[in-house]
Amino acid sequence: MTSFPIYLFIFIVFLNRYVFGFYLTILRRKRLDETIEGYEPTITVVVPLFNEGRSIYDTIKSLVQLDYPADKLEVTVVDDCSTDDSYEWACKAANEHSNVRVLRNPFNMGKRKGINHAVRESTAEIIVSVDSDVIVYPTALRELVARFVGPEIAAVGGRVHVSNPNENWLTRLQTIKYYFGQEHLKNLERGLRQVLCLSGCLTAYRRHVLIELEPLLENRNILGIPIKYGEDRFLTHQIVKRGYRTVMTMKAMCFTKAATTLRAYFNQQLRWKRSNIVDFIIFAPSTWKMHPLVCLQYLSMLLLLLVYPFIIITHIQRHDFLQLAMFHLAVIGLLAFVYHFAPSVRALPPWLRVHPIAFLPMAVLMPVAYLLLSPLGLFTLDSSSWETRGHGGAPQALPAVTPTGGPS
Repeated sequence: MTSFPIYLFIFIVFLNRYVFGFYLTILRRKRLDETIEGYEPTITVVVPLFNEGRSIYDTIKSLVQLDYPADKLEVTVVDDCSTDDSYEWACKAANEHSNVRVLRNPFNMGKRKGINHAVRESTAEIIVSVDSDVIVYPTALRELVARFVGPEIAAVGGRVHVSNPNENWLTRLQTIKYYFGQEHLKNLERGLRQVLCLSGCLTAYRRHVLIELEPLLENRNILGIPIKYGEDRFLTHQIVKRGYRTVMTMKAMCFTKAATTLRAYFNQQLRWKRSNIVDFIIFAPSTWKMHPLVCLQYLSMLLLLLVYPFIIITHIQRHDFLQLAMFHLAVIGLLAFVYHFAPSVRALPPWLRVHPIAFLPMAVLMPVAYLLLSPLGLFTLDSSSWETRGHGGAPQALPAVTPTGGPS
């Protein structure tokens, strides 16, 4: 019976993130993805760059060909003192396209300060953040700006797909994980227009809001030690904290390459754990400004992040870890079942779908991530590494995909 409060807590978290969120998207279906017609603001697409090699050239080429008026579109690449030939490749693309410019930081400053550099140099109304290894769907910019239906909306995020879903067992697993992260875990926040983490892979911001927040973004630190990770979550939290709305649309799509090795995967997860620990704790005193349901979700996720490693350790000490493992397996199996029959998944082309059984290893990776990465993240909060995934190679051209998504 001592485990009952624990499982009750997990059940409440599950209800809040999945059931309540799904219900809210149905209740607010007409307002969930509002659009405005004919809005064509000037846009600067900002691409922070560090050691991407030749692939940055292909990324830039794809961005200048997006479906948006060329006279209203600028691409700015900010090189953070790459140690390879990335800067030369970016300059080559700039020489070939008049609406491309390349900036270089005076020293290695990190992703966020690089983006701030580009924002200061821009005069556009909208800044679109795009990671250097991302492929953006041709209509994505139009879909993003169409969601700025009022001045209270400061940021609009897009849907991130995995571009290499069937490369190996790990990319298949991450494909399903990305699906739930994009289409279910944010449903509650989407419904209330308070999305708390918009991905740097593809997000549009009002430039004046970024300028307003620049002092905070420039001086982010822990006990005086500058930190460079988790900048997307930190920025989104600050936007919400100031009373702006943040929304997300499934119709603005981009594609990112998932980690193909466990080392790269755990490096990514460690970076995210650090971000979660720092920003969940720092932002906690401001949760009263959010909708009560979002506040409940936020605080429950913070508690889960801090407590769950101890739950795992306790089960190991009691020699009943098998019980917890079976619980993990049951939850993962249920989510795999949902993925397999989800209409939004079945609407995708076959190359973007994976077999649901690929998600089952998450029953092992999830407790490992909580048990090992949470304390490791806590004791390495002062890390300043970019921790790039080392993809290598150029982004591949993608077949046509019809923009679809969850409830909208």
